[in-house]
Amino acid sequence: MSPRGKRKKKEKGRAGYMISAVAELYRVHPQTLRLYERLGLLKPSRTQGNTRVYTDQDLERLETILTLSRDLGVNLAGIEVVLNMRDKMMEMERQVQSFVDFVREEMARELGDIPESRLQTAIVRFRPPKVTRIER
Repeated sequence: MSPRGKRKKKEKGRAGYMISAVAELYRVHPQTLRLYERLGLLKPSRTQGNTRVYTDQDLERLETILTLSRDLGVNLAGIEVVLNMRDKMMEMERQVQSFVDFVREEMARELGDIPESRLQTAIVRFRPPKVTRIER
């Protein structure tokens, strides 16, 4: 189980975690977290007083970093490559999903002109997909 799973319930509701809490939670030195930030592996937000604040998303990324380094023996340069590839894959996934949604909208628009009785008597029954239109 990840260290985040061990958090108390009242901690889960907080917006962010300070560097000392994150370091203790994941058993890393605060300097290690600062190094990850300098290298661009982590990008915690900052308060007005310039204190680092780690969000749940930052903690998920940190877990990935620690898994790569501790469990798989990947060096920092390799971690950077893996994280960049992961980010690009996630962006491509978003783009593909956007395209699929667009195609579904177009199909629903075209199929809207076909009478329901014709769809029921077809060789292969077809039910038009339920589409929610999102305006951009």
